[in-house]
Amino acid sequence: MVPAIFIDGEAGTTGLGIRQRLAGFDTLSLLSIAPADRKDPAARQALMEQADLVILCLPDEAAREAVALADALGPDAPRVLDASSAHRTAPGWVFGFPELAPGQAAAIASARHVSNPGCYATGAIALLRPLVDAGFIPRDYPLSINAVSGYSGGGRSMIEGHETQGGPPFELYALGLEHKHVPEIERHAGLTRRPIFVPSVGHFRQGMLVSVPLHLDDLPRRADGERPSGAEIAAALAEHYAQTPDIEVSAEPLARLEPEGLNDSDRMSLHVFTNEASRQAVLVARLDNLGKGASGAAVQNLRLMLALTS
Repeated sequence: MVPAIFIDGEAGTTGLGIRQRLAGFDTLSLLSIAPADRKDPAARQALMEQADLVILCLPDEAAREAVALADALGPDAPRVLDASSAHRTAPGWVFGFPELAPGQAAAIASARHVSNPGCYATGAIALLRPLVDAGFIPRDYPLSINAVSGYSGGGRSMIEGHETQGGPPFELYALGLEHKHVPEIERHAGLTRRPIFVPSVGHFRQGMLVSVPLHLDDLPRRADGERPSGAEIAAALAEHYAQTPDIEVSAEPLARLEPEGLNDSDRMSLHVFTNEASRQAVLVARLDNLGKGASGAAVQNLRLMLALTS
């Protein structure tokens, strides 16, 4: 019998993206709820009982309620993959970024509860965690992270605002410095000092750039007493992701980098731009906020959780 999947919240942007990606899987059975029953706890729980894996594409509080519904089934409870931000730092949940560190993919494969990373967090953690683990960036380094996303990541009201009213060409937001992705970036990048995160939205549907500036002479000295170069940082990232074909590392000195270059894919590219004369570097992650930043990552985790090879 093929595994049964229930997407709770399949009508939203992430849910639709996941369902579209799974439509061609003949090794899965997709369960669907009637539109009139989408907010009916009993109807949802009945489908959860039939499912091997439930994917939550809900607001945070609704996701917590959905987990309670699933767990109330006891021995018949399905495994849960949560695409909200409700459980990304919660005890008992495995963070769904397989490339995070050795053993992470295996932990996802065996977990009952997996939390899908946020889109911004995916880019930031991909850049920072390997360099923190390798000792290039101290855990208490005063980091600033800047990012721009397409408007599709902002929910229905933002999407409608851009597509029906034109929307602003560019805007900063979360200027109270309390964006919901900051806790997961701090935790899963291995930091002990809260980074400053400055997100923004551009007037384009999808695509994302996440950038981290570094003063190379503020980084720790190597064993020979020298500070690291941009090339060494790029080499450390390339070594970490050498066995991950969907993540590419480049130190090519491009004149510009636009956020839509990986749209409609589940890949991510990491770039290291360096001016050795000024001893400065900028690390940049490019991804589709709807791909590796959301639906694509969920399908990657689903494959691991269900041991699917095709």
